[in-house]
Amino acid sequence: MGIFGRRKRKQAVDDHDFGREPYDTGTGAEADPEDTVDGDGRSEGPYDVSEAPEDGVPRMDLGSIRVPVPNGSQVQVEMDQGSGTVRAVHVVTPQGQVTVSAYAAPRSGGLWREVSGELAEQLRSDGARVALGRGEWGIELSAIVGEVALRFIGVDGPRWMLRGVIAGPQSEASRAPEVLRAIMRGTVVDRGEAPMPVRTPLQITLPEAIASHIKSRQAPAQQAQSQQ
Repeated sequence: MGIFGRRKRKQAVDDHDFGREPYDTGTGAEADPEDTVDGDGRSEGPYDVSEAPEDGVPRMDLGSIRVPVPNGSQVQVEMDQGSGTVRAVHVVTPQGQVTVSAYAAPRSGGLWREVSGELAEQLRSDGARVALGRGEWGIELSAIVGEVALRFIGVDGPRWMLRGVIAGPQSEASRAPEVLRAIMRGTVVDRGEAPMPVRTPLQITLPEAIASHIKSRQAPAQQAQSQQ
């Protein structure tokens, strides 16, 4: 199915409140899908680590990406129960669940256009209602799956591609895309210098505070299993 195929959710480990300082998510009306920005659209982020601003915005450091977390949101970590590795980190907002991921991309760019077409085809084959439009960085994909509204946004950077998705109730569908855009604008990507195949997910590592919190919650369950 490709890198964005349907995943089996193995274990939602925990919620952790990361609300610290106010962060303006700009939850106004959705931008006109035909609107584009001047130049290359990079006057704001997402940023490569080489151009990351010292703007004082609190960001959650996940190793390959540093993601701003809106005030009052929660962070949910999804683990692979078999390997014990992190599958994804979600930011849960009132408008929906946001997931931002980074992937290795070719120097020539253009990976998101390719991937968005594959994703649209896959969603349609699963019975979703899908629409493509243009947004701040180019192609944006909207989908309705049952009662859930999805918006996918991709940004091609220097040897990386950042993909974000927000999933929430249809009642929040007009405000959700700007929440996702605001988080992606503030995200910093650290691809590293190591060569890797195109589409390889960049590794996620948890901040020590979250990793310790999860470990402390898992320990009693692991101990109980060993005693059975």
